[in-house]
Amino acid sequence: MTKTLTILGIESSCDDTAAAVVRQVDGVPTVLSSIVFGQTELHADFGGVVPEIAARAHVEKLDTCVEQALKQANVALSDLDGVAVTAGPGLIGGVVSGVMLAKGICAATGLPLIGVNHLAGHALTPRLTDQVPFPFLMLLVSGGHCQFLLVKDHDDFTRIGGTIDDAPGEAFDKTARILGLSQPGGPNVQKAAENGDPKRFKLPRPLLNQDGCDMSFSGLKTAMIRARDAVIVENGGLTVQDQADLCAGFQTAVADILTEKSRRALEQYFALNPAKRTFAVAGGVAANTQIRTQLLALCAKLDTEFVAPPLALCTDNAAMIAYAGLARFQAGEHDDMTLSARPRWPLDQTAAPMLGSGKKGAKA
Repeated sequence: MTKTLTILGIESSCDDTAAAVVRQVDGVPTVLSSIVFGQTELHADFGGVVPEIAARAHVEKLDTCVEQALKQANVALSDLDGVAVTAGPGLIGGVVSGVMLAKGICAATGLPLIGVNHLAGHALTPRLTDQVPFPFLMLLVSGGHCQFLLVKDHDDFTRIGGTIDDAPGEAFDKTARILGLSQPGGPNVQKAAENGDPKRFKLPRPLLNQDGCDMSFSGLKTAMIRARDAVIVENGGLTVQDQADLCAGFQTAVADILTEKSRRALEQYFALNPAKRTFAVAGGVAANTQIRTQLLALCAKLDTEFVAPPLALCTDNAAMIAYAGLARFQAGEHDDMTLSARPRWPLDQTAAPMLGSGKKGAKA
C-alpha cells in the first residue's frame, strides 16, 4: 500500500519569506512547490538586515506566499497532513510571524503543528535532495552560521566545530562594505576576485595552528581593513585592481580555512565507520565557486562523496522546513498551540556554547 505524506512548510527566520509543499511517497520526497520572497532591496541602504523591516515584510508577504505555494503544488489545505514552521533560531520578529500564521492555519483546519529548528532544515536538506544515508558530515556555512555537524538521525546532531565569532557569509558581507562593493557581499566579492591576484596581500588563516575544527573569521576581516587602509595611504585611494586583489586574497583565505577544517572534521566523521562516506555542504556560502572547488578536491582525495544541494535549497527556503517537519511527523512528533518562537536554539543541546554566542546563550 502506497504511503503518502504531504507537508506545508513556512520559513521566516531572517530576510526571506518562504512557503513550500513537500510530498513523500513510499519514502521518496518531492518538492511540489517552493516560493521565496526576498528582501534584498529593502535592506540595501543599511548594509545588512534590519530586524524591524524584515518582520514587517514577513507580515505583509506570508499569507500570499502560502497561497502561491499551495497553488503551485496544486493542493488544498485539506490535502495536507501537517504544517511545519521554523520556530527558531532567528530574528524573533520574523520567527513569531511565521509561527503565528502556522498556528492560525492549524487552528482553523485541525492539522498537526510541527515546529522545526531552522538549522535542522539545512542539515537534513541532503536527505531531501539526494536521499543521503545516515550518518553524514554536514558543513553548514552561511551568513549567520558556520558549523560542522555529525548528522546521525533527524533529531541527532553532534557539533564538532564551528566559528567562534563571525560566520563566513557575514565576513563576506563586511568585506564588501569595507571595499565599497554592493550587497549581498558574497556574489560581489567572488565576482571581483575573478580578476584578482590572491597572493598580493598576506592575509592570515586564523586558528589553523590550533587543533580541532573551530574557526575564526573576525581577525581576517580586521586584516582586510588594515590592508585596505595601507593601500589608501600609499596610493591615495583604491583602484578596481586593488579591490580585485583584496577580494581574491580574502576569498582564498576563507577557502583555505574551510578546507583544512573540513579535513579535520572528516577524520572525526570517519571514526563512525559510515557505510557510505558523505560530506554535505549547505548554506549560501556553499555557492562560492572557489570554496566548492577546493572542498570537491578534498573529498576526491579522501574517497568521500561530496553533496551540495541546488543553490535554491542551500539558501533559506521552506522546502527544507517542510521536509524536516515531515521527518518529525513520521517519527510521531508534533507540537501544540504552546509552541513558541525561539531566537536561540542550538541543534546540539549537549555542546558547550561557542565563544561570542552572547549573554543569552548559544544561537546554534
